[in-house]
Amino acid sequence: MSAFTIRSARPDDQAAAYYICLKTGDHGADGEPFYGDDPDALGRIFVGPYLAFEPELGLMLEDGHGVCGYAFGAFDSRAFYSRYESDWRPQLCARHPMPQGDPSSWTRAQTVHSWYHHPDYYCPEPYEAYPSHMHIDLLERAQGRGFGRQMMEQVMNTLQRRGSPGVHLGVSVRNDPALGFYRRIGFTELIRVGSATDGVVYLGKALDP
Repeated sequence: MSAFTIRSARPDDQAAAYYICLKTGDHGADGEPFYGDDPDALGRIFVGPYLAFEPELGLMLEDGHGVCGYAFGAFDSRAFYSRYESDWRPQLCARHPMPQGDPSSWTRAQTVHSWYHHPDYYCPEPYEAYPSHMHIDLLERAQGRGFGRQMMEQVMNTLQRRGSPGVHLGVSVRNDPALGFYRRIGFTELIRVGSATDGVVYLGKALDP
């Protein structure tokens, strides 16, 4: 059995983290079969900006086979999205034009490309109580071993030391295992946005001062 190690994120982790994002990109399941036309589509939103803007809040899980999980965070979500808007999104839009035609005919990658042009900066209220946010994904071989909890706690401890009062995250309504996991570690539901089949559940957790 390979030993697992949690370590700080590095710039050279980008390719491995993009791959993890892809392999968990179907509502927590393997998204690789659906993104053959652009495997990095999701990673450009859910990985790249965190490594670029707040690497001190990034953690990687690694075993003998390589990187198999990550946890990222943003201390002030509105400030993070403002920087994403000015310093990250323009290059995405320049390199990946807005898809044309009937959206029902788009590939999943094209749908993600449309998110580049029409980003979602939603933050649940009360914002002052949960201004930070997190994003975590683990490959299947690393799941169910307690590493997700450890990584979440490490990032939340860092946010707490820096003075954040609380953290939120969004989960697909179809990702029941993730919803159960977050509830078990103390997150409570704040609001649901979107449809019953493709919506997002936002959960929050207060960080003790």
